Amino acid sequence: MKKIEAIIKPFKLEPVKEALVNAGIHGMTIQEVKGFGRQKGHQEVFRGAEYTVDFLPKVLITIIVEDNIVDDVIEVITEEGRTGNIGDGKIIITEVQQIVRIRTGEKGEAAVKS
Repeated sequence: MKKIEAIIKPFKLEPVKEALVNAGIHGMTIQEVKGFGRQKGHQEVFRGAEYTVDFLPKVLITIIVEDNIVDDVIEVITEEGRTGNIGDGKIIITEVQQIVRIRTGEKGEAAVKS
């Protein structure tokens, strides 16, 4: 199993989420996060004072999937999350050692499936 973490622009959350659900992914965790990469921040003016916003709002989607669908999930997120501009985000894939469904005690892939 793999954990897929996708950091995307906030306005891309709904299209990405809908595409993932249509692709058969029904469990995901969403977090509002802030960060920056090459995009850096931007200048804003508030009450006449100019300041730099270093950390930009992003959304972090976390999904645990079986190994055989990782490439499909990456493709869905890439297609729906892309704007073509700097700051579109990243997808990080890591190995999952074990997963346990708390309610039933199911382990492994059984804990991931609906």
